[in-house]
Amino acid sequence: MKRIVFTGGGSAGHVTPNLALIPKLEERGWDIQYIGSKNGIEKTIIEKEGIPYHGISSGKLRRYFDLKNFKDPFNVAKGVMEAYVKIRKLQPDVIFSKGGFVSVPVVIGGWLNKVPVYIHESDITPGLANRISVKFASKIFVTFAEAKRHLPQDKAVHTGSPIREAILKGNKEKGLHFLGFTNAKPVITVMGGSLGSVRVNSAVRELLDNLLQTYQIVHICGKGNKDEKYEGRLGYRQFEYINEELADVFAATDMFISRAGSNAIFEFLTLQKPMLLIPLSKASSRGDQILNAQSFEKLGYCQVLYEEDLTKETLARSIQELYANRQGYIQNMKHYSAESTLDEILSYIERS
Repeated sequence: MKRIVFTGGGSAGHVTPNLALIPKLEERGWDIQYIGSKNGIEKTIIEKEGIPYHGISSGKLRRYFDLKNFKDPFNVAKGVMEAYVKIRKLQPDVIFSKGGFVSVPVVIGGWLNKVPVYIHESDITPGLANRISVKFASKIFVTFAEAKRHLPQDKAVHTGSPIREAILKGNKEKGLHFLGFTNAKPVITVMGGSLGSVRVNSAVRELLDNLLQTYQIVHICGKGNKDEKYEGRLGYRQFEYINEELADVFAATDMFISRAGSNAIFEFLTLQKPMLLIPLSKASSRGDQILNAQSFEKLGYCQVLYEEDLTKETLARSIQELYANRQGYIQNMKHYSAESTLDEILSYIERS
């Protein structure tokens, strides 16, 4: 039996593409193991899936000054040693990394054990973790064709984004029943990323009374971000996160308002759902979400509202325009297909 070690963490976006690949490999008889941080979000997600999980030390890689920058390199070095020992014991045939700071020790530990390492990069410009890891990788799969410009040409392969099959199998009627909604008004789902977004949450709530006249609103607002004073509003449901029912909720959704993390927006694209993207600003990110949103906008997949321009008024106008032009966006999205992505990545893994 062949064995693969997955890694990736720090956010849900560094785990969900792994969840797209894991069921396919299990069907083909592979043994699946996961190495992540000792207490990160990936531990909760992966253990819930029943996959053997191995925690290691990790340190965050930062571009800004922080006193933890003096301690974290030692945690990373400790993590490399722990990953090396675990990989030597597990003896996998291949390692697949989705990125995030915890992946760096695993990638280096795999390289030291002479295990082939494959990496997936979701954004147009690679994150710091993947920029380090690519030196030790056999191949790096990219979601956006534009990303190849920023990577070694002999290693970069444009595959697209692995999409969880389960997310495509939702039932609209079940979603409406779960939400307590009807077919009388369109449904907008608002998402601010796995940790939520204060700016997006606040703007939607400021506009809520106005929106509920025309739409029903699903608000996935992130851990600790529910606001009790909005509970019980007819046509409004707020959740910290949704797990088992997410596919049904997506099936019931007519439009999305979202940050521009690539995993989420490729799911919306595959589902052919019009989207209003509000990318993280450069003040709080490296600008990767801005590039993601601009790429989708150029292809006619979305409407973009930049965070610097986000107000109650601009949000209302953008939603109105998105709904008026929704059929055009849907038509453009029909030209995209994600069917070959999983097969191409799996073909590389199985040749290892």
